[in-house]
Amino acid sequence: MRGPAGHPGERPSAAVDAFVEHLAKERDMSPNTVRAYRRDLVEFTAYLGEHLGSETWDWSTLDRLTMRGFLAHLARRGVSKRSSARALSAIRSFYAWMDRAGLVSRDPSRAVGMPKFDRRLPGHLDRRQLEILFAALHTRAAGGEYNDVRNLAIIELFYSAGLRLSELRGINRADLDLLSGVVKVRGKGRKERIVPVGDHAQRALREYERVRDALCARMGTKADRTAVFLSVRARRISVRALHDAVTKWLGEVDEGAGLSAHALRHSFATHLLDAGADLRAVQELLGHASVSTTQIYTHTSVERLKQAHRKAHPRA
Repeated sequence: MRGPAGHPGERPSAAVDAFVEHLAKERDMSPNTVRAYRRDLVEFTAYLGEHLGSETWDWSTLDRLTMRGFLAHLARRGVSKRSSARALSAIRSFYAWMDRAGLVSRDPSRAVGMPKFDRRLPGHLDRRQLEILFAALHTRAAGGEYNDVRNLAIIELFYSAGLRLSELRGINRADLDLLSGVVKVRGKGRKERIVPVGDHAQRALREYERVRDALCARMGTKADRTAVFLSVRARRISVRALHDAVTKWLGEVDEGAGLSAHALRHSFATHLLDAGADLRAVQELLGHASVSTTQIYTHTSVERLKQAHRKAHPRA
């Protein structure tokens, strides 16, 4: 019998493994993206094995009903439409790869439509909340404690450059040029971009450099002298630690709104567009592949204006 990957006796997961390796090594996708693709395809393979039988199906013989059954399976599990759409996108990419490799001649995933979901307006801080946030951060950092000085620098740079958490973590000392006021960022797909760093962030980063260098001197050879942001053990800070540090401070000012760490990136984009920045320039600063992704921030700006209109206009 012809195996699922198109070769006799080959197990279903072999094709998935080969595709994931292709994404990591040939497409040079980020580790987070590769893990997401693998996770979705492993769940799809498990579903097929359970509902079709491990020895009775082939990638080339799946049909539209199978695809719809998998989406229904995700819905029964309570998976969001957004996550279901991501899973279907992974399956489509997988089939496109198999087609190029001559392993299948048809793609049943194209016969079903993407789950429709509402585009959520990103949560962000207004100017008053930002002033409260940075005033509190500066007050704490004035004490000179390493974590407090570092967290001020993190949040200043986060908002100043509109970065993703993973991008913030990945910044190396060689990427940061405070004399020119720019930082080189490695975004999704390992694409690099240059982003300006504002005066407030530059001052916070210079003060942080002083305490970081003192920490590295104390830790000696154990210190990571490549990364910009370090833990108290002088190792590159983790994404989880970054997330926790940012959300802790956001919790002080968001008045129960439950803003995520990415609210600073959303605030960056919203405030630029509110001030009249060019949409294409904001797209480049954010590292979005498509301007349609950036356009959601124009919706945020318009919604804010509509709220102001409803509150103030006598015939709104």
